[in-house]
Amino acid sequence: MRRLLAPVSAIVFAALLCAVALVISGDSPLTALGAMVEQVGQGTTAVDIVNSAAVYYLSGLAVAIGFQMKLFNIGVEGQFRLGACVAAIVGGAFVLPAALHTVVVILVAVLVGAASAGIAALIKAYRGVSEVISTIMLNAISTGVIAYLIRPDTFGVLQGNNISTVPIAPGGRFPGISLGGAGTVFGMVFVAAALGVGYWFLLGRTRFGFELKASGESPTAASAGGVNARRMTVYALLMSGAVAGLVGLPELLGRDFAYTLSSPQGYGFTGIAIALLGRNSPVGIAFGSLLWAFLDKSALALDNVGVPREIAVIMQGVSVIAVVIAYEVVRRYELAAQQRRVASAQATSAEPAVTA
Repeated sequence: MRRLLAPVSAIVFAALLCAVALVISGDSPLTALGAMVEQVGQGTTAVDIVNSAAVYYLSGLAVAIGFQMKLFNIGVEGQFRLGACVAAIVGGAFVLPAALHTVVVILVAVLVGAASAGIAALIKAYRGVSEVISTIMLNAISTGVIAYLIRPDTFGVLQGNNISTVPIAPGGRFPGISLGGAGTVFGMVFVAAALGVGYWFLLGRTRFGFELKASGESPTAASAGGVNARRMTVYALLMSGAVAGLVGLPELLGRDFAYTLSSPQGYGFTGIAIALLGRNSPVGIAFGSLLWAFLDKSALALDNVGVPREIAVIMQGVSVIAVVIAYEVVRRYELAAQQRRVASAQATSAEPAVTA
């Protein structure tokens, strides 16, 4: 119950704050909420929420892996975009048997993401350069590399007013589950779920996961226990980058089949918010991803009832801030409660001595 108290209270606080904002603006919170919930049952909204949640989940996992070692991989944005771009180029360059083609595209995205994060990992581990600074700069470098790669005189092709890579052949696409008029669930949704299970098992049930978290808590103590903290820093950022490379694949392999100038951006930064919202827990990140996707997709219905859709963006931002505050409040409450229990135990053990 204590673990649920902070996130639940944060979301309730964010909802109440948005309700107050709606009342002040002259709108009804119940009307807005009703329109958003009703939108879930309209058209492909429910499937769109699941598909978007899978993208957010991968991004949140990528950030959370770094957080486990107190590393702030702010470069997930550049890593996922570069991984998707190179994977699209490789995937469109040749045709292989169906399953093999898809696997190759996925492996390319993973390797490119890991390689991009590996630069920051090496200079962090061996030169002490802050990963925040290096990954921010690598985001800018990735943007420039992508712009070069999809030029018409390199790997890009003109598609009307847009530039894209060569479309991936049908055999290289990841098949989804068609629900008819309700839309198609991306096949990568199940890959994201499997990665969540793997993340939970790795960190909670293996020696490697223990050493990873121990190195993040105290590199000095971990080194004294025989753990190479420098090596764990490299491993953590490489894994974070590898997962980041997958972020763009649900849409690339399930809907777009090519990388274009208008391909989605911003998922890497959203992953930071979702990792904070889920407190690096695989289940918490899943709920945070679904909440974020729900607010994204159902907010379209707010225009129909005369409510500004920006209220959903406000709730997303307030939820993250509220989670940070709520966890700090709960931490202090638990610390005070623990101190009271210790003081009570000491007083109880001292009573016989006083009586004697």
